[in-house]
Amino acid sequence: MNAQELVDLKQQAVAEAAAAACLTELDAVRVKHLGRKGLLPAIMERMKEVPPDQRPEMGRLANDLKQALGQALDDKKAALQAAAKAGERRGFDVTLSGAWRGLGSRHPISLVVEEVVQIFNRLGFTVADGPDIETEYHNFDALNTPADHPSRDTQDTFWLTSGQLLRTQTSPVQIRVMESRRPPVRIVTPGRCYRRDTVDATHSANFHQIEGLYVDRVVSLADLKGDLGFFAQEMMGPNVKVRFRPHFFPFTEPSVECDFSCHVCGGAGCRVCKQSGWIEIAGAGMVNPKVFKAVGYDPEDVTGYAFGMGIERIAMIKFGIEDIRLLYDNDVRFLQQFA
Repeated sequence: MNAQELVDLKQQAVAEAAAAACLTELDAVRVKHLGRKGLLPAIMERMKEVPPDQRPEMGRLANDLKQALGQALDDKKAALQAAAKAGERRGFDVTLSGAWRGLGSRHPISLVVEEVVQIFNRLGFTVADGPDIETEYHNFDALNTPADHPSRDTQDTFWLTSGQLLRTQTSPVQIRVMESRRPPVRIVTPGRCYRRDTVDATHSANFHQIEGLYVDRVVSLADLKGDLGFFAQEMMGPNVKVRFRPHFFPFTEPSVECDFSCHVCGGAGCRVCKQSGWIEIAGAGMVNPKVFKAVGYDPEDVTGYAFGMGIERIAMIKFGIEDIRLLYDNDVRFLQQFA
């Protein structure tokens, strides 16, 4: 052992203390050099081997090593502790109360479905549901849809390799309900539908409908008009007007289109109603006798009406939404408006 070894050991020990990344590593440096079995105590044990004339210088160097390393250890410990406290201030403190993030909200489609169902509940309607994957019979045949009807084509309908399809409307639920129970029947059927539409501001391949069916001994077009008129006023306000226009659907006869007066301009004409003063809301009509025969009802004994409307369309009108894609983009900034 000589003086240069002590100088080198001092530099090494101080460097190791400075390089410690945590308090555990720093304590390991202390034990290595200053511990009971550390390098410095070992050097002191060998001091008796040093010639008497060199011992004072060697003792001084050993004391410098101890002091320098002690100071380096204290400085590094203080720096590590300060950094840890700063990190606690920036990080997560389990002792703090939870940050309030605010309540979530119902999706506008869910809001409209809930409101429509509540309105028709007051008229005695109950909710019925059915599968999204349907048979061709329930989606087309039982609804008196001709075999060559364009809606059966692959460019309009999502067909599966099994021969089934993604339902294009919620009308199949009406068929299933009539197959399983006898009149009177008074149901609404909210749910998803699927069609091969090109997605744009007003169309989507995945959308929602709610349809209604009322079957009993004596049901007339006047009942349909009265119920849809009640719905219109409850949904859009007491001043809304309703009009019916002749139309054609395979599953109703006679068939009508139902329009509501524009709730934005009051019927005067604006951009929302395309200056017509009216907004098309629903397709409806008296259930075709062929549909009754398909489900085992006697059209001589019962009559009924059916209607269907798009949920997204009502939501866009009610909330002033200009692009249907906003309903599916999951943009929190948009959805927060409905909180």
